[in-house]
Amino acid sequence: MNIEAIGVLFQFIGGLGMFLYGMNQMADGLQKSAGHRMQKLLGVLTSNRLMGVLLGAGITAIIQSSSATTVMIVGFVNAGLMNLTQAVGVIMGANIGTTVTSWIVSMSEWGEMLKPEFFAPVLVGIGAAVIMFAKDSKKKEIGEILIGFGLLFIGLSFMSSSIEPYRDAPIFGNIFAVLGKNPLLGILAGALVTAIIQSSSASVGILQTLALNGVVNWQSAIFITLGQNIGTCITAILSSVGAHRTAKRAAAIHLLFNVMGAVIFGILMTILFAVKPDLAASSISSVEISIFHTVFNVTNTILLFPFAGVLVKLSGLMLGEKKSSGKEAAPDDQMSRHLDNRLLETPSLAIEQVQNEVISMGELAIRNLELAGRGLLTGEEESINAVFENEKMINRMQKLLAGYLVGLSNGSLNEEQHLAVKNLFYSINDIERIGDHCENLAELSQEKKNGELIFSQEAAQEMEALIETVKEAVTCAIGARKNHDMTLVRQALRKEEEVDSQEEELRENHMKRLTDMQCNFENGVVFLDAVSNLERISDHAVNIAGYVKEEAAWNGSMS
Repeated sequence: MNIEAIGVLFQFIGGLGMFLYGMNQMADGLQKSAGHRMQKLLGVLTSNRLMGVLLGAGITAIIQSSSATTVMIVGFVNAGLMNLTQAVGVIMGANIGTTVTSWIVSMSEWGEMLKPEFFAPVLVGIGAAVIMFAKDSKKKEIGEILIGFGLLFIGLSFMSSSIEPYRDAPIFGNIFAVLGKNPLLGILAGALVTAIIQSSSASVGILQTLALNGVVNWQSAIFITLGQNIGTCITAILSSVGAHRTAKRAAAIHLLFNVMGAVIFGILMTILFAVKPDLAASSISSVEISIFHTVFNVTNTILLFPFAGVLVKLSGLMLGEKKSSGKEAAPDDQMSRHLDNRLLETPSLAIEQVQNEVISMGELAIRNLELAGRGLLTGEEESINAVFENEKMINRMQKLLAGYLVGLSNGSLNEEQHLAVKNLFYSINDIERIGDHCENLAELSQEKKNGELIFSQEAAQEMEALIETVKEAVTCAIGARKNHDMTLVRQALRKEEEVDSQEEELRENHMKRLTDMQCNFENGVVFLDAVSNLERISDHAVNIAGYVKEEAAWNGSMS
Protein backbone atom coordinates (compact mmCIF):
# COMPACT_ATOMS: atom_id res chain seq x y z
CA MET A 1 0.00 0.00 0.00
CA ASN A 2 1.53 3.34 -1.13
CA ILE A 3 1.34 6.66 0.70
CA GLU A 4 -1.47 7.89 -1.57
CA ALA A 5 -3.66 4.90 -0.74
CA ILE A 6 -2.99 5.36 2.98
CA GLY A 7 -3.97 9.02 2.67
CA VAL A 8 -7.23 8.04 0.98
CA LEU A 9 -7.92 5.48 3.72
CA PHE A 10 -7.28 8.11 6.39
CA GLN A 11 -9.61 10.50 4.57
CA PHE A 12 -12.37 7.88 4.49
CA ILE A 13 -11.92 7.03 8.20
CA GLY A 14 -11.90 10.72 9.09
CA GLY A 15 -15.02 11.30 7.03
CA LEU A 16 -16.75 8.36 8.67
CA GLY A 17 -15.77 9.68 12.11
CA MET A 18 -17.17 13.14 11.33
CA PHE A 19 -20.34 11.58 9.92
CA LEU A 20 -20.94 9.48 13.05
CA TYR A 21 -19.96 12.30 15.43
CA GLY A 22 -22.13 14.79 13.56
CA MET A 23 -25.11 12.44 13.71
CA ASN A 24 -24.58 11.94 17.46
CA GLN A 25 -24.15 15.70 18.07
CA MET A 26 -27.27 16.55 16.09
CA ALA A 27 -29.31 13.89 17.91
CA ASP A 28 -28.00 15.08 21.29
CA GLY A 29 -28.99 18.66 20.57
CA LEU A 30 -32.41 17.60 19.30
CA GLN A 31 -33.02 15.50 22.43
CA LYS A 32 -32.15 18.36 24.75
CA SER A 33 -34.24 20.76 22.71
CA ALA A 34 -37.19 18.34 22.74
CA GLY A 35 -37.10 18.19 26.56
CA HIS A 36 -40.48 17.37 28.02
CA ARG A 37 -42.03 17.00 24.57
CA MET A 38 -40.80 13.37 24.50
CA GLN A 39 -42.45 12.90 27.90
CA LYS A 40 -45.71 14.21 26.50
CA LEU A 41 -45.37 11.95 23.44
CA LEU A 42 -45.02 8.97 25.72
CA GLY A 43 -48.02 10.14 27.74
CA VAL A 44 -50.11 10.19 24.55
CA LEU A 45 -49.27 6.55 23.91
CA THR A 46 -52.08 4.15 24.70
CA SER A 47 -52.86 0.60 23.69
CA ASN A 48 -53.67 2.11 20.28
CA ARG A 49 -50.87 0.63 18.17
CA LEU A 50 -51.30 3.22 15.41
CA MET A 51 -50.39 5.95 17.90
CA GLY A 52 -47.42 3.82 18.86
CA VAL A 53 -46.27 3.66 15.24
CA LEU A 54 -46.49 7.45 14.91
CA LEU A 55 -44.65 7.91 18.22
CA GLY A 56 -41.86 5.52 17.18
CA ALA A 57 -41.44 7.26 13.84
CA GLY A 58 -41.39 10.69 15.51
CA ILE A 59 -38.83 9.81 18.18
CA THR A 60 -36.55 8.05 15.67
CA ALA A 61 -36.75 11.02 13.30
CA ILE A 62 -35.51 13.15 16.24
CA ILE A 63 -32.66 10.95 17.47
CA GLN A 64 -31.72 9.61 14.00
CA SER A 65 -31.32 5.98 15.01
CA SER A 66 -33.81 3.12 15.20
CA SER A 67 -31.24 1.19 17.27
CA ALA A 68 -31.26 3.93 19.92
CA THR A 69 -35.06 4.11 19.87
CA THR A 70 -35.38 0.36 20.33
CA VAL A 71 -32.87 0.44 23.20
CA MET A 72 -35.08 3.13 24.76
CA ILE A 73 -38.12 0.89 24.25
CA VAL A 74 -36.34 -2.00 25.98
CA GLY A 75 -35.61 0.40 28.84
CA PHE A 76 -39.23 1.61 28.97
CA VAL A 77 -40.56 -1.95 29.08
CA ASN A 78 -38.02 -2.94 31.71
CA ALA A 79 -38.92 0.11 33.80
CA GLY A 80 -42.64 -0.61 33.57
CA LEU A 81 -43.37 2.54 31.53
CA MET A 82 -44.67 0.57 28.57
CA ASN A 83 -46.20 -2.85 27.95
CA LEU A 84 -45.38 -5.19 25.07
CA THR A 85 -48.51 -4.32 23.08
CA GLN A 86 -47.51 -0.66 23.12
CA ALA A 87 -43.89 -1.54 22.34
CA VAL A 88 -44.79 -3.38 19.11
CA GLY A 89 -46.26 -0.27 17.51
CA VAL A 90 -43.33 1.91 18.59
CA ILE A 91 -40.79 -0.59 17.21
CA MET A 92 -42.59 -0.62 13.86
CA GLY A 93 -42.63 3.17 13.79
CA ALA A 94 -38.93 3.32 14.68
CA ASN A 95 -38.09 1.46 11.47
CA ILE A 96 -40.03 4.05 9.47
CA GLY A 97 -38.43 6.97 11.33
CA THR A 98 -34.91 5.76 10.56
CA THR A 99 -35.50 6.37 6.83
CA VAL A 100 -35.25 10.13 7.48
CA THR A 101 -31.46 9.86 7.69
CA SER A 102 -31.22 8.19 4.28
CA TRP A 103 -33.21 11.04 2.73
CA ILE A 104 -30.87 13.57 4.36
CA VAL A 105 -27.86 11.75 2.92
CA SER A 106 -29.39 11.65 -0.58
CA MET A 107 -29.93 15.45 -0.60
CA SER A 108 -26.71 15.93 -2.56
CA GLU A 109 -28.41 14.40 -5.59
CA TRP A 110 -31.29 16.88 -5.47
CA GLY A 111 -29.33 19.89 -6.70
CA GLU A 112 -26.02 21.76 -6.59
CA MET A 113 -27.04 23.95 -3.63
CA LEU A 114 -27.88 20.90 -1.53
CA LYS A 115 -24.45 19.30 -1.90
CA PRO A 116 -22.63 18.97 1.45
CA GLU A 117 -19.56 20.90 0.39
CA PHE A 118 -21.79 23.86 -0.50
CA PHE A 119 -23.71 24.60 2.71
CA ALA A 120 -22.25 22.38 5.46
CA PRO A 121 -19.34 24.72 6.40
CA VAL A 122 -21.80 27.59 6.80
CA LEU A 123 -23.92 25.50 9.21
CA VAL A 124 -20.85 24.70 11.33
CA GLY A 125 -19.85 28.38 11.34
CA ILE A 126 -23.31 29.59 12.35
CA GLY A 127 -23.61 26.86 14.98
CA ALA A 128 -20.23 27.73 16.50
CA ALA A 129 -21.13 31.44 16.61
CA VAL A 130 -24.44 30.67 18.36
CA ILE A 131 -22.71 28.50 21.00
CA MET A 132 -19.95 31.08 21.61
CA PHE A 133 -22.11 34.21 21.84
CA ALA A 134 -25.58 33.07 22.89
CA LYS A 135 -26.33 33.09 26.62
CA ASP A 136 -29.68 31.30 26.44
CA SER A 137 -29.29 27.50 26.79
CA LYS A 138 -32.07 26.91 24.24
CA LYS A 139 -30.11 28.86 21.61
CA LYS A 140 -26.95 26.92 22.46
CA GLU A 141 -28.87 23.68 21.80
CA ILE A 142 -29.80 25.01 18.35
CA GLY A 143 -26.10 25.70 17.79
CA GLU A 144 -25.27 22.08 18.68
CA ILE A 145 -27.87 20.84 16.18
CA LEU A 146 -26.43 23.04 13.40
CA ILE A 147 -22.84 21.91 14.07
CA GLY A 148 -23.90 18.26 14.14
CA PHE A 149 -25.86 18.68 10.89
CA GLY A 150 -22.90 20.38 9.24
CA LEU A 151 -20.32 17.82 10.41
CA LEU A 152 -22.57 15.02 9.18
CA PHE A 153 -22.48 16.42 5.66
CA ILE A 154 -18.78 17.31 5.75
CA GLY A 155 -18.09 13.71 6.78
CA LEU A 156 -20.15 12.44 3.85
CA SER A 157 -18.23 14.73 1.52
CA PHE A 158 -14.89 13.40 2.83
CA MET A 159 -16.00 9.78 2.36
CA SER A 160 -17.31 10.48 -1.12
CA SER A 161 -14.12 12.30 -2.18
CA SER A 162 -11.94 9.45 -0.93
CA ILE A 163 -13.89 6.87 -2.94
CA GLU A 164 -14.24 8.89 -6.18
CA PRO A 165 -10.74 8.16 -7.60
CA TYR A 166 -11.45 4.43 -7.26
CA ARG A 167 -14.98 4.40 -8.70
CA ASP A 168 -13.84 2.50 -11.78
CA ALA A 169 -11.62 0.10 -9.83
CA PRO A 170 -12.57 -3.55 -10.51
CA ILE A 171 -12.54 -4.43 -6.78
CA PHE A 172 -15.88 -2.64 -6.23
CA GLY A 173 -17.52 -4.32 -9.17
CA ASN A 174 -16.26 -7.75 -8.11
CA ILE A 175 -17.36 -7.33 -4.46
CA PHE A 176 -20.85 -6.11 -5.28
CA ALA A 177 -21.27 -8.69 -8.06
CA VAL A 178 -20.58 -11.46 -5.51
CA LEU A 179 -22.91 -9.89 -2.92
CA GLY A 180 -25.60 -9.41 -5.54
CA LYS A 181 -25.53 -12.97 -6.84
CA ASN A 182 -25.78 -14.42 -3.35
CA PRO A 183 -28.71 -12.79 -1.47
CA LEU A 184 -27.79 -14.46 1.83
CA LEU A 185 -24.22 -13.16 1.58
CA GLY A 186 -25.49 -9.64 0.82
CA ILE A 187 -27.89 -9.70 3.77
CA LEU A 188 -25.13 -11.06 6.02
CA ALA A 189 -22.71 -8.32 4.93
CA GLY A 190 -25.27 -5.59 5.63
CA ALA A 191 -26.14 -7.11 9.01
CA LEU A 192 -22.48 -7.41 10.09
CA VAL A 193 -21.54 -3.84 9.15
CA THR A 194 -24.60 -2.47 10.96
CA ALA A 195 -23.98 -4.65 14.00
CA ILE A 196 -20.39 -3.35 14.20
CA ILE A 197 -21.22 0.37 13.98
CA GLN A 198 -24.51 -0.06 15.93
CA SER A 199 -26.61 2.15 13.65
CA SER A 200 -28.62 1.26 10.57
CA SER A 201 -28.86 4.96 9.68
CA ALA A 202 -25.07 5.20 9.56
CA SER A 203 -24.58 1.96 7.61
CA VAL A 204 -27.23 2.97 5.04
CA GLY A 205 -25.45 6.34 4.81
CA ILE A 206 -22.16 4.58 4.00
CA LEU A 207 -23.90 2.49 1.31
CA GLN A 208 -25.41 5.67 -0.15
CA THR A 209 -21.97 7.30 -0.25
CA LEU A 210 -20.76 4.40 -2.40
CA ALA A 211 -23.89 4.79 -4.54
CA LEU A 212 -23.14 8.49 -5.05
CA ASN A 213 -19.99 7.39 -6.86
CA GLY A 214 -21.84 4.83 -8.98
CA VAL A 215 -20.04 1.73 -7.65
CA VAL A 216 -23.08 -0.12 -6.26
CA ASN A 217 -25.54 -2.15 -8.35
CA TRP A 218 -29.23 -2.63 -7.60
CA GLN A 219 -29.04 -6.30 -6.63
CA SER A 220 -26.29 -5.95 -4.04
CA ALA A 221 -27.71 -2.67 -2.61
CA ILE A 222 -31.15 -4.21 -2.01
CA PHE A 223 -29.85 -7.26 -0.16
CA ILE A 224 -27.32 -5.21 1.86
CA THR A 225 -30.13 -2.82 2.88
CA LEU A 226 -32.26 -5.76 4.03
CA GLY A 227 -29.31 -7.01 6.07
CA GLN A 228 -28.82 -3.56 7.58
CA ASN A 229 -32.36 -3.66 8.94
CA ILE A 230 -31.58 -6.99 10.64
CA GLY A 231 -28.19 -5.81 11.93
CA THR A 232 -29.77 -2.88 13.72
CA CYS A 233 -31.46 -5.40 16.09
CA ILE A 234 -28.16 -6.40 17.69
CA THR A 235 -28.00 -3.18 19.72
CA ALA A 236 -31.37 -3.82 21.38
CA ILE A 237 -30.51 -7.51 21.92
CA LEU A 238 -27.25 -6.59 23.67
CA SER A 239 -29.11 -3.95 25.66
CA SER A 240 -31.66 -6.48 26.90
CA VAL A 241 -28.99 -8.69 28.48
CA GLY A 242 -29.60 -8.63 32.21
CA ALA A 243 -32.96 -6.93 31.78
CA HIS A 244 -36.37 -8.14 32.91
CA ARG A 245 -37.88 -10.97 30.87
CA THR A 246 -40.49 -8.70 29.31
CA ALA A 247 -37.75 -6.33 28.11
CA LYS A 248 -35.98 -9.27 26.43
CA ARG A 249 -39.24 -10.02 24.62
CA ALA A 250 -39.34 -6.43 23.31
CA ALA A 251 -35.88 -6.94 21.77
CA ALA A 252 -37.06 -10.29 20.34
CA ILE A 253 -40.09 -8.57 18.74
CA HIS A 254 -37.74 -6.10 17.04
CA LEU A 255 -35.68 -8.98 15.63
CA LEU A 256 -38.75 -10.94 14.48
CA PHE A 257 -40.22 -7.89 12.77
CA ASN A 258 -37.09 -7.14 10.75
CA VAL A 259 -36.25 -10.76 9.91
CA MET A 260 -39.78 -11.45 8.65
CA GLY A 261 -39.67 -8.32 6.52
CA ALA A 262 -36.25 -9.20 5.13
CA VAL A 263 -37.42 -12.73 4.24
CA ILE A 264 -40.56 -11.47 2.46
CA PHE A 265 -38.74 -8.75 0.51
CA GLY A 266 -35.72 -10.96 -0.10
CA ILE A 267 -37.88 -13.55 -1.88
CA LEU A 268 -39.79 -10.92 -3.89
CA MET A 269 -36.64 -9.05 -4.99
CA THR A 270 -34.86 -12.32 -5.92
CA ILE A 271 -37.77 -13.15 -8.24
CA LEU A 272 -37.74 -9.60 -9.69
CA PHE A 273 -33.99 -9.68 -10.41
CA ALA A 274 -34.32 -13.12 -12.03
CA VAL A 275 -36.97 -11.69 -14.37
CA LYS A 276 -35.04 -8.42 -14.96
CA PRO A 277 -31.28 -9.16 -14.89
CA ASP A 278 -30.48 -5.79 -16.50
CA LEU A 279 -32.02 -3.97 -13.51
CA ALA A 280 -30.06 -6.17 -11.10
CA ALA A 281 -26.73 -5.28 -12.73
CA SER A 282 -27.41 -1.56 -13.22
CA SER A 283 -26.06 1.12 -10.88
CA ILE A 284 -28.33 2.39 -8.11
CA SER A 285 -28.45 6.01 -6.96
CA SER A 286 -28.49 7.34 -3.41
CA VAL A 287 -32.09 8.55 -3.85
CA GLU A 288 -33.18 5.12 -5.10
CA ILE A 289 -31.69 3.51 -1.97
CA SER A 290 -33.71 6.01 0.11
CA ILE A 291 -36.86 5.10 -1.81
CA PHE A 292 -36.35 1.36 -1.33
CA HIS A 293 -35.42 1.78 2.35
CA THR A 294 -38.63 3.76 2.92
CA VAL A 295 -40.85 1.42 0.85
CA PHE A 296 -39.45 -1.61 2.69
CA ASN A 297 -40.09 -0.24 6.18
CA VAL A 298 -43.51 1.26 5.44
CA THR A 299 -44.71 -1.86 3.60
CA ASN A 300 -43.32 -4.16 6.29
CA THR A 301 -45.21 -2.17 8.93
CA ILE A 302 -48.45 -2.32 6.92
CA LEU A 303 -48.07 -6.08 6.36
CA LEU A 304 -47.22 -7.01 9.96
CA PHE A 305 -49.31 -4.38 11.78
CA PRO A 306 -52.41 -6.64 11.99
CA PHE A 307 -50.22 -9.44 13.40
CA ALA A 308 -48.77 -7.48 16.35
CA GLY A 309 -50.40 -9.90 18.78
CA VAL A 310 -48.78 -12.81 16.96
CA LEU A 311 -45.35 -11.14 17.29
CA VAL A 312 -45.92 -10.77 21.05
CA LYS A 313 -46.83 -14.47 21.34
CA LEU A 314 -43.87 -15.54 19.20
CA SER A 315 -41.50 -13.55 21.43
CA GLY A 316 -42.89 -15.44 24.40
CA LEU A 317 -42.31 -18.77 22.65
CA MET A 318 -38.74 -17.76 21.71
CA LEU A 319 -37.81 -17.04 25.31
CA GLY A 320 -40.21 -19.46 27.00
CA GLU A 321 -43.03 -18.38 29.26
CA LYS A 322 -42.30 -17.93 32.92
CA LYS A 323 -44.94 -18.20 35.59
CA SER A 324 -45.20 -15.44 38.14
CA SER A 325 -44.26 -16.32 41.71
CA GLY A 326 -47.28 -14.38 42.93
CA LYS A 327 -45.12 -12.53 45.45
CA GLU A 328 -45.06 -8.77 45.21
CA ALA A 329 -41.56 -7.34 44.84
CA ALA A 330 -40.20 -5.17 47.65
CA PRO A 331 -40.24 -1.39 46.97
CA ASP A 332 -36.45 -1.23 46.60
CA ASP A 333 -36.47 -4.21 44.19
CA GLN A 334 -39.15 -2.49 42.12
CA MET A 335 -37.11 0.71 42.21
CA SER A 336 -33.99 -1.14 41.03
CA ARG A 337 -35.95 -2.40 38.01
CA HIS A 338 -37.59 0.94 37.27
CA LEU A 339 -34.32 2.89 37.36
CA ASP A 340 -33.17 1.41 34.08
CA ASN A 341 -29.82 2.72 32.81
CA ARG A 342 -31.16 2.72 29.24
CA LEU A 343 -33.38 5.65 30.23
CA LEU A 344 -30.27 7.74 30.88
CA GLU A 345 -30.04 8.18 27.10
CA THR A 346 -33.29 10.15 27.34
CA PRO A 347 -32.78 12.53 30.31
CA SER A 348 -36.33 13.94 30.31
CA LEU A 349 -37.79 10.45 30.73
CA ALA A 350 -35.12 9.38 33.23
CA ILE A 351 -35.87 12.45 35.36
CA GLU A 352 -39.58 11.66 35.24
CA GLN A 353 -38.88 8.10 36.35
CA VAL A 354 -36.68 9.32 39.23
CA GLN A 355 -39.45 11.72 40.17
CA ASN A 356 -41.89 8.79 40.43
CA GLU A 357 -39.49 6.78 42.57
CA VAL A 358 -38.80 9.77 44.86
CA ILE A 359 -42.56 9.98 45.40
CA SER A 360 -42.62 6.26 46.30
CA MET A 361 -39.80 6.86 48.78
CA GLY A 362 -41.64 9.87 50.21
CA GLU A 363 -44.88 7.91 50.61
CA LEU A 364 -42.97 5.22 52.50
CA ALA A 365 -41.57 7.94 54.79
CA ILE A 366 -45.13 9.20 55.46
CA ARG A 367 -46.17 5.65 56.31
CA ASN A 368 -43.19 5.38 58.65
CA LEU A 369 -44.17 8.61 60.38
CA GLU A 370 -47.65 7.20 61.01
CA LEU A 371 -46.17 4.02 62.48
CA ALA A 372 -43.66 5.95 64.61
CA GLY A 373 -46.46 8.15 65.96
CA ARG A 374 -48.59 5.11 66.78
CA GLY A 375 -45.67 3.40 68.51
CA LEU A 376 -44.93 6.51 70.56
CA LEU A 377 -48.52 6.95 71.72
CA THR A 378 -49.53 3.30 72.22
CA GLY A 379 -46.26 1.40 72.62
CA GLU A 380 -47.43 -1.05 69.94
CA GLU A 381 -44.50 -3.41 69.31
CA GLU A 382 -45.56 -4.27 65.76
CA SER A 383 -45.57 -0.60 64.72
CA ILE A 384 -42.18 0.06 66.33
CA ASN A 385 -40.55 -2.92 64.57
CA ALA A 386 -42.13 -1.90 61.25
CA VAL A 387 -40.48 1.53 61.55
CA PHE A 388 -37.03 -0.06 61.80
CA GLU A 389 -37.67 -2.29 58.77
CA ASN A 390 -39.03 0.59 56.70
CA GLU A 391 -36.06 2.75 57.65
CA LYS A 392 -33.70 0.11 56.23
CA MET A 393 -35.80 0.14 53.05
CA ILE A 394 -35.66 3.96 52.84
CA ASN A 395 -31.86 3.85 53.18
CA ARG A 396 -31.56 1.32 50.35
CA MET A 397 -33.88 3.41 48.17
CA GLN A 398 -31.80 6.51 48.87
CA LYS A 399 -28.61 4.75 47.77
CA LEU A 400 -30.25 3.47 44.56
CA LEU A 401 -31.64 6.90 43.69
CA ALA A 402 -28.42 8.73 44.54
CA GLY A 403 -26.37 6.43 42.31
CA TYR A 404 -28.84 6.82 39.43
CA LEU A 405 -28.92 10.61 39.80
CA VAL A 406 -25.10 10.75 39.69
CA GLY A 407 -25.22 8.83 36.39
CA LEU A 408 -27.95 11.16 35.12
CA SER A 409 -26.01 14.29 36.10
CA ASN A 410 -23.02 13.08 34.05
CA GLY A 411 -25.17 13.02 30.91
CA SER A 412 -26.04 15.79 28.51
CA LEU A 413 -28.57 17.99 30.36
CA ASN A 414 -30.01 21.43 29.76
CA GLU A 415 -30.30 24.01 32.58
CA GLU A 416 -33.83 22.99 33.54
CA GLN A 417 -32.81 19.33 33.77
CA HIS A 418 -29.72 20.20 35.84
CA LEU A 419 -31.95 22.05 38.31
CA ALA A 420 -34.39 19.12 38.47
CA VAL A 421 -31.61 16.58 39.09
CA LYS A 422 -30.05 18.76 41.80
CA ASN A 423 -33.37 19.22 43.60
CA LEU A 424 -34.30 15.55 43.34
CA PHE A 425 -30.94 14.72 44.91
CA TYR A 426 -31.64 17.15 47.76
CA SER A 427 -35.18 15.74 48.09
CA ILE A 428 -34.03 12.15 48.65
CA ASN A 429 -31.59 13.35 51.29
CA ASP A 430 -34.40 15.20 53.09
CA ILE A 431 -36.68 12.14 52.87
CA GLU A 432 -33.88 9.96 54.22
CA ARG A 433 -33.46 12.37 57.15
CA ILE A 434 -37.22 12.15 57.79
CA GLY A 435 -36.74 8.38 57.97
CA ASP A 436 -33.88 8.85 60.46
CA HIS A 437 -36.07 11.00 62.73
CA CYS A 438 -38.85 8.38 62.51
CA GLU A 439 -36.29 5.81 63.63
CA ASN A 440 -35.38 8.10 66.55
CA LEU A 441 -39.07 8.25 67.48
CA ALA A 442 -39.26 4.44 67.38
CA GLU A 443 -36.23 4.23 69.70
CA LEU A 444 -37.90 6.72 72.07
CA SER A 445 -41.03 4.54 71.93
CA GLN A 446 -38.95 1.53 73.01
CA GLU A 447 -37.36 3.55 75.81
CA LYS A 448 -40.80 4.72 76.93
CA LYS A 449 -42.18 1.16 76.85
CA ASN A 450 -39.20 -0.49 78.55
CA GLY A 451 -39.12 2.17 81.27
CA GLU A 452 -42.88 1.88 81.71
CA LEU A 453 -43.16 5.62 81.18
CA ILE A 454 -46.60 7.09 80.58
CA PHE A 455 -47.52 10.47 79.08
CA SER A 456 -50.20 12.37 80.94
CA GLN A 457 -53.54 12.61 79.14
CA GLU A 458 -52.86 16.24 78.29
CA ALA A 459 -49.33 15.50 77.02
CA ALA A 460 -50.59 12.56 74.93
CA GLN A 461 -53.27 14.74 73.31
CA GLU A 462 -50.72 17.47 72.54
CA MET A 463 -48.32 14.92 71.07
CA GLU A 464 -51.05 13.38 68.91
CA ALA A 465 -52.00 16.82 67.55
CA LEU A 466 -48.35 17.63 66.75
CA ILE A 467 -47.82 14.30 64.99
CA GLU A 468 -50.89 14.95 62.83
CA THR A 469 -49.73 18.45 61.86
CA VAL A 470 -46.24 17.19 60.98
CA LYS A 471 -47.76 14.37 58.93
CA GLU A 472 -49.88 16.91 57.02
CA ALA A 473 -46.77 19.02 56.35
CA VAL A 474 -44.88 16.02 54.91
CA THR A 475 -47.91 14.86 52.90
CA CYS A 476 -48.32 18.34 51.37
CA ALA A 477 -44.60 18.48 50.51
CA ILE A 478 -44.58 15.06 48.83
CA GLY A 479 -47.83 15.95 47.02
CA ALA A 480 -46.26 19.20 45.80
CA ARG A 481 -43.26 17.21 44.53
CA LYS A 482 -45.58 14.76 42.76
CA ASN A 483 -47.88 17.27 41.06
CA HIS A 484 -45.67 20.39 40.99
CA ASP A 485 -48.55 22.01 42.87
CA MET A 486 -47.84 25.47 44.31
CA THR A 487 -51.02 25.32 46.42
CA LEU A 488 -49.59 22.31 48.27
CA VAL A 489 -46.25 24.14 48.62
CA ARG A 490 -48.02 27.00 50.41
CA GLN A 491 -49.94 24.53 52.58
CA ALA A 492 -46.68 22.80 53.58
CA LEU A 493 -45.22 26.18 54.59
CA ARG A 494 -48.32 27.01 56.66
CA LYS A 495 -48.17 23.62 58.37
CA GLU A 496 -44.54 24.26 59.29
CA GLU A 497 -45.59 27.52 60.97
CA GLU A 498 -48.27 25.58 62.88
CA VAL A 499 -45.65 23.03 63.96
CA ASP A 500 -43.33 25.79 65.24
CA SER A 501 -46.21 27.33 67.17
CA GLN A 502 -47.28 23.96 68.59
CA GLU A 503 -43.69 23.11 69.55
CA GLU A 504 -43.34 26.32 71.54
CA GLU A 505 -46.69 25.73 73.25
CA LEU A 506 -45.83 22.09 74.05
CA ARG A 507 -42.51 23.05 75.65
CA GLU A 508 -44.19 25.71 77.80
CA ASN A 509 -46.96 23.32 78.85
CA HIS A 510 -44.40 20.65 79.63
CA MET A 511 -42.40 22.98 81.89
CA LYS A 512 -45.62 23.89 83.70
CA ARG A 513 -46.42 20.19 84.26
CA LEU A 514 -42.91 19.63 85.61
CA THR A 515 -43.30 22.57 87.97
CA ASP A 516 -46.70 21.28 89.10
CA MET A 517 -45.20 17.74 89.58
CA GLN A 518 -47.67 16.30 87.02
CA CYS A 519 -44.90 14.36 85.27
CA ASN A 520 -41.43 13.14 86.15
CA PHE A 521 -38.02 13.91 84.60
CA GLU A 522 -37.74 10.62 82.61
CA ASN A 523 -41.10 11.20 80.93
CA GLY A 524 -40.06 14.75 80.15
CA VAL A 525 -36.85 13.72 78.40
CA VAL A 526 -38.71 11.35 76.06
CA PHE A 527 -41.44 13.94 75.46
CA LEU A 528 -39.06 16.78 74.57
CA ASP A 529 -36.87 14.54 72.37
CA ALA A 530 -39.97 13.42 70.47
CA VAL A 531 -41.10 17.04 70.00
CA SER A 532 -37.62 17.97 68.71
CA ASN A 533 -37.59 15.11 66.17
CA LEU A 534 -41.06 15.97 64.94
CA GLU A 535 -40.12 19.62 64.47
CA ARG A 536 -37.07 18.61 62.43
CA ILE A 537 -39.24 16.36 60.24
CA SER A 538 -41.41 19.37 59.38
CA ASP A 539 -38.24 21.35 58.55
CA HIS A 540 -37.29 18.71 55.97
CA ALA A 541 -40.83 18.82 54.58
CA VAL A 542 -40.42 22.57 54.04
CA ASN A 543 -37.11 21.92 52.25
CA ILE A 544 -38.82 19.51 49.83
CA ALA A 545 -41.61 22.03 49.16
CA GLY A 546 -38.95 24.74 48.66
CA TYR A 547 -37.32 22.79 45.82
CA VAL A 548 -40.65 22.63 44.01
CA LYS A 549 -41.06 26.38 44.55
CA GLU A 550 -37.58 27.01 43.11
CA GLU A 551 -38.37 24.98 39.98
CA ALA A 552 -41.68 26.81 39.50
CA ALA A 553 -39.89 30.17 39.82
CA TRP A 554 -37.26 29.10 37.26
CA ASN A 555 -39.89 27.93 34.77
CA GLY A 556 -41.77 31.19 35.30
CA SER A 557 -38.68 33.25 34.53
CA MET A 558 -37.99 31.21 31.38
CA SER A 559 -41.51 31.43 29.98
